[in-house]
Amino acid sequence: MTLGVGSLDGAVRDVDVARVRDFDAFVAAHRDRAVGLAWRLVGGDAAAAEDVAQEAFLRAYRGLDQFREEAKMSTWFYRILVNEAQRHLRWRWVRQRVAGEMPENPPDPRPAATGDPKLRERVARAVADLPRGQREAFALVHLEGFTVSEAAAITGRAVGTIKSHLHRALGKLREALADLDPSVGATRS
Repeated sequence: MTLGVGSLDGAVRDVDVARVRDFDAFVAAHRDRAVGLAWRLVGGDAAAAEDVAQEAFLRAYRGLDQFREEAKMSTWFYRILVNEAQRHLRWRWVRQRVAGEMPENPPDPRPAATGDPKLRERVARAVADLPRGQREAFALVHLEGFTVSEAAAITGRAVGTIKSHLHRALGKLREALADLDPSVGATRS
C-alpha cells in the first residue's frame, strides 16, 4: 500500500493534533507549579511570575514541533521556563538602571499559608538572597521536588554543578537562619 501526499499530510496533522492535545493537558496540570517556580526565580513578583510562565508556555507551544521526546515534556518545558525567568531578570535589571527601582516587597501570589508570617518572610528573603544559580538549584530540587539530574537538565548545567550549588545554598541558608535552630545555641554554651 502506498501513501499519497494527501494521506501523509493527514497523518502529520493527526500527530500534530495529538501533540497539541497532550500539551493542553500538560499546561492544565503544570500551570500552578510553573507560576510558583517562576515566582521563586524572579524574586517574589506575582505579576512577573505570571508573565514569565505565560511566555514560557507560549514559547513551548511555538516550539512544540521541535520537541524530540528524548526527555520528558516537563524537563523540556521547565528548561524553557528557567530561561524565560533569566531573560526577565536581565531585562528587569536594565529597566531598574534606566527607570529606577521597583517595589521592595511584591505580593505573594500563593494562597495564605499557616504558621508564622515573619518566619516565612525571613526564609523567603534568605532564599531570594542566594546567587541565581544556587537559588535555581535550591528551588528546583528542594521546593519543586525535581531530582538533581532533572534540575541539571532543566538548567543546562552538569549534575556536579547542581550538587555544588545545592551544597553552597544549604550552607548559606544555614548561616543566614542559624539563630532559628535551638540546638545551635545549646552547643555553644
